[in-house]
Amino acid sequence: MIGTGGTIAGQSKDETSFQNYKAGTLLIADMVKDLPDKQKIADVNTLQFGNSGSGSYTMTDLYDLSQTVDKALAQYDSVVVTTGTDTMEEIAYFLDMTVQSDKPVVITGSMRPWTVIGSDAQANLYNAIKLAGSGRTKSFGTVLMLNDTIQLARGVTKSNDYRTDTFETPMLGAVGYIDEENIRIYRAPARAMKAEGTAKPVFDLSKITKADLAKVEIAISYQEAGGGAIEGFVKSGVKGIVTSGTGAGGISRAMGQARTKAIEEGVIFVTTTRTGSGSVYGGGNGIIAGDNLSPQQARILLMLGLSFSDDFDTIKKWFETYGTPEV
Repeated sequence: MIGTGGTIAGQSKDETSFQNYKAGTLLIADMVKDLPDKQKIADVNTLQFGNSGSGSYTMTDLYDLSQTVDKALAQYDSVVVTTGTDTMEEIAYFLDMTVQSDKPVVITGSMRPWTVIGSDAQANLYNAIKLAGSGRTKSFGTVLMLNDTIQLARGVTKSNDYRTDTFETPMLGAVGYIDEENIRIYRAPARAMKAEGTAKPVFDLSKITKADLAKVEIAISYQEAGGGAIEGFVKSGVKGIVTSGTGAGGISRAMGQARTKAIEEGVIFVTTTRTGSGSVYGGGNGIIAGDNLSPQQARILLMLGLSFSDDFDTIKKWFETYGTPEV
């Protein structure tokens, strides 16, 4: 168990303060110690990586977290990572794209702090341990487990700010469920069908330094959106920009003009949709289609791509493989 904080490690003002709490307060060792009957499902050791909300971690922190997970998997059969839910989908996808081991990696958290009545924290932690210990998601990459539901890291998103069933995978749906003794897996990613050791992601962080992580930003389009965001990002030294467009990835005229100038300066773009669901196709000079990746997960993939290569065609190919749905 690797603890990073979040709501799951939150201390509430009192036992009925569902929203009034301090995230990242309790230690993962104490949380695991409080879980009943854990000896029935796994032999658990803990490591405290940090104790903050998910949005407080930098990309260099995630570099360290991924390396920590791979180091743990050299010794243990599986790893559970606890995080806050606000940027859990980005943390999960970063781990999915960088952890080199085929062993199970499960990420979990909660929508209610550990110390309130009816908290989902204890159940989520227990079921995450159960899933990791079962080995059922070996070679799946990183999976997310909350609310008794198993989701692939790629494509999952937080859909509500308070509800415990917040995480969904638009278009494709969950891969399985946990119902007490029953762990049901109904679909798997393509990497799970490949021979062990052959489906490792190309983004091996041991081959780069934290200083190599590329700067990538997101620009959202809306009615009469200006080009200032793109222009500002270019001035700040970004290597890539993800556009969160209207409909099937459309952006305003001003954004389009700013994008054209940025491409001339060597910036690579990925086009996605702000709708929350649907596929974006096409692309073009300096522009890669993000398929149905969310803007925030497309940013993770573009950042990793630019950290390992400056070649447009190579990065485009990675989006056509890692960036497309694996079913």
